[in-house]
Amino acid sequence: MARDTIDLTPIETKRELIEWFEKGIKPESQFRIGTEHEKFPFYATTHRPVGYDGPRGIRALLEGMQGLLGWEPILEGDHPIGLFDVTGGGAISLEPGGQFELSGAPLDNIHQTCIELGAHLSQLKQVADPLGIRFLGLGMSPLWTLAETPVMPKSRYRIMKGYMPKVGTRGLDMMFRTSTVQVNLDFSSEADMVKKLRVSLALQPIATALFANSPFTEGRPNGLRSMRSEIWRDTDNHRAGMLPFAFEQGFGFEQYVDYALDVPMYFVKRGDHYHDVSGQSFRDLLAGRLGSLPGERAYVSDWANHLSTIFPEVRLKRYLEMRGSDVGPRPMIAAESAFWVGLFYDSASLDAAWELARGWTAAERQKLRDEVPKLGFSAQIGGRSVLDLARETLALSRDGLKRRARLDGFGRDETLFLEPLEKLVEAGETQADILLRRFHGEWGGSVEPVFEALAY
Repeated sequence: MARDTIDLTPIETKRELIEWFEKGIKPESQFRIGTEHEKFPFYATTHRPVGYDGPRGIRALLEGMQGLLGWEPILEGDHPIGLFDVTGGGAISLEPGGQFELSGAPLDNIHQTCIELGAHLSQLKQVADPLGIRFLGLGMSPLWTLAETPVMPKSRYRIMKGYMPKVGTRGLDMMFRTSTVQVNLDFSSEADMVKKLRVSLALQPIATALFANSPFTEGRPNGLRSMRSEIWRDTDNHRAGMLPFAFEQGFGFEQYVDYALDVPMYFVKRGDHYHDVSGQSFRDLLAGRLGSLPGERAYVSDWANHLSTIFPEVRLKRYLEMRGSDVGPRPMIAAESAFWVGLFYDSASLDAAWELARGWTAAERQKLRDEVPKLGFSAQIGGRSVLDLARETLALSRDGLKRRARLDGFGRDETLFLEPLEKLVEAGETQADILLRRFHGEWGGSVEPVFEALAY
């Protein structure tokens, strides 16, 4: 989330929370694509992480981007912690360990996504090159320990940092040492939301394998294809996971509200101050019974900010966020959006994807999610390998993109953005497999070359 929501409209009933989600319903003609990606800044000459302060730090990078773009700063005290385009063109934010995130504008097609991404990376290069900074597109930082990783000056992250070790073993790794790419997509009704949420939850492990790109930790192979995905298995299982209740009969906005009401909060923001309420429930805030803030009532901003701290494999807000993928090279960022757009924004492909996954049980879906970080394309569900399922879902996505028929200036449709994924499936290798082969071969057992191979 690029910046905290500021909306002091009081909320008094659960019905208002349900209506908040209902306001996300859009006609198909207004469906848009929002692409987000994170990346690790590092110093080009030393491969060391970039801290916040100093003449060549993250702050200087943000201030340079502000001067170039003219975007408004997002401030915490006197610290710039992000930028946003007041015209709705997107935002830049910082993740806890300095991961530099672009939250893209809501766009009509993947061609526009590709143009937006190219412009962002070009602009970033103009500012970062004189500072000696480059950016790494991997799902987990491959070299730095937690102790070596910088900490950004954001109060919400201080609260999370204190709370995470109480609820899981890998929360700090998630915060400080992982990077993702996600796409945010719309729904046309409650029923459409339900179908898309179910399809994307069931198929999220397929996407995890297609984008698996985090096989190194602290300079060595970690035994996994996606360490980032593995980390989420024990970060905070009260707010992460595969949401099995979404597949139960009668599921809809109200059932997601019931879930979110009981997910422990991190903070309540009043003015510029973040009150640490970690572990307490939004249900109590709604009723004015929050233990550490007695009598305080809920506002719309509290609800929106709370929802941004829930981390399932697919997150419902006023759109659906696909959260299962490691970030990768530039072509893979557009490929993430293309893969899901082809499945979601064409009714025939969405129906076919649901037919593919609807017979899987909750236990089978969970087993697949648990095995993919280690096994990648070799994991299985329902007697079929992930490689086989990836091939089939890519074909469905390609068909959907063809039928969408969004053409660029050269008459090409959006299927061209699936080509990096199709090459991986054709070779039967994940990105992580390729990196490991290079590590054991031409790189001579060193991860240092990855700072050239996967740098923006």
